[in-house]
Amino acid sequence: MSRYQKQKTREISFPLGGIGSGCIGLAGNGQLIDWEIFNHPDKGKYNGYSHFAIKVEKEGELVDARVLHGDYLGALSGISRTDDRLRKKHSGFGVGPDCETLAGMPHFADTTFDGEFPQAQIRFSDPSFPGDVQLLAFNPFIPGNEDDSSLPVAWFEWEITNTSYARLDYTLCLSLHNGLAHGQTHNGYQQHDGLHSINLSQSRWPENDPRYAELVMATDTPEVSYQEYWYRGSWFDSLSLFWHDFCSSHHFTNRTYHQPQATGQDCSSLAAHLSLDPGEVRQVRFIIGWYAPVNYNYWRRWSDHETLELLHYSDYQQQTTWRNYYATQFSDALSVVKYTFDQAERLLSQTQRFQQALHSSSVPASAMDAIAANLSVLKSPTCLRLEDGSLYGWEGSLNDIGACEGSCIHVWNYVQSLPFLFPRLERSMRDLNQRYNLRDSGSLRFRLMIPFDNKPFDFRACADGQFGEIINIYRDWLICGDHQWLRQKFPAIKSMLAFAWSDENEDRWDPTQSGILTGRQHHTLDMELFGANPWLSGLYLAALKAAAVIATELGYEEEADLWSTIFKRGQDYLNHHLFNGEYYQHKIDISDRSLLAPYCQQNELSWNNDTGNVYDFYWSDEQQEIKYQIGDGCHIDQVMGQWFADLCQLGDIFAPEKVRSALASIYRHNFLTRRNHINPCRIFSLNDEQGVSICSWPKAGKPRIPLPYAQETMTGFEYQVAAQMISCGMLAEGDAITSAIRQRFDGEKRNPWNEFECGSNYARSMASYGLLLAWSGFRYDMPRKAIGFFPANSALQQHHYFWSLGTAWGTVSITPESCELRLLYGEIELNHFAFPQTARITAVIAAQEDCGWSLSGNELSFEKPLCLTAEQFLTVKY
Repeated sequence: MSRYQKQKTREISFPLGGIGSGCIGLAGNGQLIDWEIFNHPDKGKYNGYSHFAIKVEKEGELVDARVLHGDYLGALSGISRTDDRLRKKHSGFGVGPDCETLAGMPHFADTTFDGEFPQAQIRFSDPSFPGDVQLLAFNPFIPGNEDDSSLPVAWFEWEITNTSYARLDYTLCLSLHNGLAHGQTHNGYQQHDGLHSINLSQSRWPENDPRYAELVMATDTPEVSYQEYWYRGSWFDSLSLFWHDFCSSHHFTNRTYHQPQATGQDCSSLAAHLSLDPGEVRQVRFIIGWYAPVNYNYWRRWSDHETLELLHYSDYQQQTTWRNYYATQFSDALSVVKYTFDQAERLLSQTQRFQQALHSSSVPASAMDAIAANLSVLKSPTCLRLEDGSLYGWEGSLNDIGACEGSCIHVWNYVQSLPFLFPRLERSMRDLNQRYNLRDSGSLRFRLMIPFDNKPFDFRACADGQFGEIINIYRDWLICGDHQWLRQKFPAIKSMLAFAWSDENEDRWDPTQSGILTGRQHHTLDMELFGANPWLSGLYLAALKAAAVIATELGYEEEADLWSTIFKRGQDYLNHHLFNGEYYQHKIDISDRSLLAPYCQQNELSWNNDTGNVYDFYWSDEQQEIKYQIGDGCHIDQVMGQWFADLCQLGDIFAPEKVRSALASIYRHNFLTRRNHINPCRIFSLNDEQGVSICSWPKAGKPRIPLPYAQETMTGFEYQVAAQMISCGMLAEGDAITSAIRQRFDGEKRNPWNEFECGSNYARSMASYGLLLAWSGFRYDMPRKAIGFFPANSALQQHHYFWSLGTAWGTVSITPESCELRLLYGEIELNHFAFPQTARITAVIAAQEDCGWSLSGNELSFEKPLCLTAEQFLTVKY
């Protein structure tokens, strides 16, 4: 369990929300922060005085009352912030913590934060408080059930224990601020079928306006009291009078106003009352739901010069709006909350079943921490669900706007959690790319612009994204086994591959079908490489191999033969000409200006608003060299194509012994302590922290102006190389890198649930799920109805791992006596099952019945398909 205490809780913001529905942050001290529920990021936003509080009474007399927060650990002088687009009220430096932190109210002396995503637990303790108070907070997270995992709710399960020797009355109170519309807000209590709720709404904007929103707080506790409105006053009157009302009587006396408030906004409180005998334990459930149904492009179109500008609400009518997916499933916030309460036991049990199965995996603690923590990106504002349920993503999230729009394929390529946990959402990204981003030439735009029928993103194709898309189509087919879906994708695969050698490819990737990219190659590091390099050519080769397998499967032998032939040419060149005896390197003479000549007539679109030709961009007259190249460098992603191939069982792209040598070189030369490291780029690690640099130059020949971001440490890249090391048997090295990353995100220095790169909650960090695939050695081939496990750590006597194909998931346990596959959710049909069989098999039992089987190598084949449903087992005894 990941436990955080005292200063280690300072940076925590644990997201509570649904996939594509926004989230509320749970701070390490219990505060509700980062209210990002109104269709855009909002880092640092408080929702007024929203909070939980508790009081204890004995025989009608107040014993104690506290806000359910621990100590405030932020800047005590206040925070200096410049104005932004959406936030109107600021604290400032020199006035102390913002009043909305409630740091000046009675609170608990200590909090202990246990985080095992998707659930967080906080224990509140204070020597003078007569009770033990614990919180379980989460949002439903059920692999394969993307709709229940997208509910716009934050769920709070409180447990209160009377630790005294007398019967005591406890009141747990949730107060929620209505800041939905200045001066025109409405708060109203309702009771229906045992559910008590207060609806916070507004009358300023109609429901088809993007500013329209609702909030609901609810509990099913039998005895409640409430205040629909706090006292309206000036200065600090509202909070002062709330605390007086809370502490002075057992039940709230309701206060209501029939006229909108002229200035400011209103707050409501809903209190649950319970009496506990000594030692008695009771649970109280609260749920906050929200409903902001209409989304719109509040950011302006990327211009031809890659400048992003913001739109104000007053401009929205000129932009296409769309409804959030949850708004197509529910009519309002109350219906969301009612559904959640109605389905509560199922949602809770299935979420906990997933959590327990995942966190029981036999992987090192740092790997488990990384695998689980970065699933939180799916619950952050980085992800949107469009009206038809498709997933759309930013790269990350800035303060109040997404960072780099468009489900950017060369970033989302790295993501491994989504395809295995929510494969329908992953395939929806494939579908959108082919429908809206594939040009007639076969060039794939790497950003998907909203609205889809507006001006598209018209920058050049990126090589890593284009070929990664082909590989991901193959992987997604192996996960779902849907031949019809694959057949629909084949024309796109054929077109995207042919673009590499097409006359329409102005970047001349591979005009001679050599199997090696030698032209101008855009990539995720935001510039272009020229000439043969292992990174992008490796992805090209993996795409060729995947496409050849697909073509054979679908009966397109001519295409399969062509792509296999090109693959073999490229593989031979890659392993014979790009390996320097230690690692794979970029083959280019950066002093040769003529390499740029084929591209000198092109009009350029840059990332820094300059226009010109390729010489202006890439040639340095002063240094007399081509800028932004790898050259002789040792690059972190040099054998990434093999990682992709291994993830979907494509076999060798690079020579295995050379892959291991290359990975050892990356570990030796790039995995460094930062104290004496020169980094003029973004600073993601520093001082005595360790990390893997994007590129190093252990040999002579470092370019004077090297690859962009070369000196940075970005977690998605680091997880990719760590997982590949583990798959290659370099267990200690892979674990060392993973441990170093998670030590950087330790709760005190950085938020454990926010691995950032270009913005918070960065999508590429979800490469960490690849660690689970590597440690468990998970194999999957749903077209054959086959799965298998070949754990990386053969020294372990007992293995236990979570596995998922989305619509079915469970665990596998491997011991010296047996191998047991357990299904926990969904159903699966199997013809084959593989595992490291080391002794004579004596029995194969499926769903408590013996079944016929045969063994070939390490793979069992069944005489007839095995159909397993939830709670059924496949057991192999030996």
